[in-house]
Amino acid sequence: MADGSRDFDPSDFGHVPVLAQRCVELLTPALTRDHPDGSGALLIDATLGAGGHAERFLTELPGLRLIGLDRDPNALGIAGRRLARFADRVTLVQTRFDHLPAALAESGYRSVGSVDGVLLDLGVSSMQLDQAERGFAYAKDAPLDMRMDPALSLTAADIVNSYDEARLTDILQRYGEERFARRIAARIVRRRTHTPFTTTAELVALLYEAIPAAARRTGGHPAKRTFQALRIAVNNELDSLRDAIPAALDALTVGGRIVVMAYQSLEDRIVKRLFAEAVSSRTPIGLPVELPGHGPRFRSLTHGAERADADESERNPRSAPVRLRALQRLELEVEPQHGSGKGEA
Repeated sequence: MADGSRDFDPSDFGHVPVLAQRCVELLTPALTRDHPDGSGALLIDATLGAGGHAERFLTELPGLRLIGLDRDPNALGIAGRRLARFADRVTLVQTRFDHLPAALAESGYRSVGSVDGVLLDLGVSSMQLDQAERGFAYAKDAPLDMRMDPALSLTAADIVNSYDEARLTDILQRYGEERFARRIAARIVRRRTHTPFTTTAELVALLYEAIPAAARRTGGHPAKRTFQALRIAVNNELDSLRDAIPAALDALTVGGRIVVMAYQSLEDRIVKRLFAEAVSSRTPIGLPVELPGHGPRFRSLTHGAERADADESERNPRSAPVRLRALQRLELEVEPQHGSGKGEA
């Protein structure tokens, strides 16, 4: 797919960053420890999207440096134009967020203990949903694609047209928590024997047939869970997240902070588990005192998961399902290398 960034403007998408003020409140203390304008601090926006969160931080902290990651070249093009006035303080890298250590190295930073803040805004962006040709939205007819990185070879159509019934059922159950997964998979296999799926509308029509009418009246759009499952499978989202969180935690310097926003339960469970491990003591169970060097490496900055309030949910419907969690680093797990590591190589 060609880079269409020249054809779009961020305002075309009605892009409103979710919980932007709360992200600023949580991350700014770590970004302003050395200087109130953020000088000397580094923020990683590991899910750059249209650049809404990045723009907010760069505007409020005129000394801040930011590295923005996104696997979608179209998103990077749009964000690059949005952030053009900050070009001397911004580095954009096309990569998955679990490749954060390599992106840091390429930008002249160490992968351990060199970052002051990390932001992860998970899932498909409103910008991608609004680009009908990407195939993410079940409400718009488009090629059955769903690739965040158009260089990937696997598409949603490949999965629907080639995976056997058992594997399709597993994907729908595991990634979509779809209770009619077996029924849907059987219908897909039956239909594709004479007519392969090529568009989102064809799949949506089948889902309306496969899901009982009573079930279609509750729980949102009947295609929601299947489309989520296919998107996660195409982009390997959950495995990437399981690798990205530890890499992001390792990248933080002492006092550094991370904010993660998840929009569905599968993502949030992974974040919750990995954050719980990070704030846990490493002293063996049963010892009466904390062993030196075995205390928690992080502390939680939120009580459980925070939600958008009613006003924001009404202004920005995409914020309604968000679950925000945040941590602060207390100590490094490894000895730092010589030099501060916070400057460019």
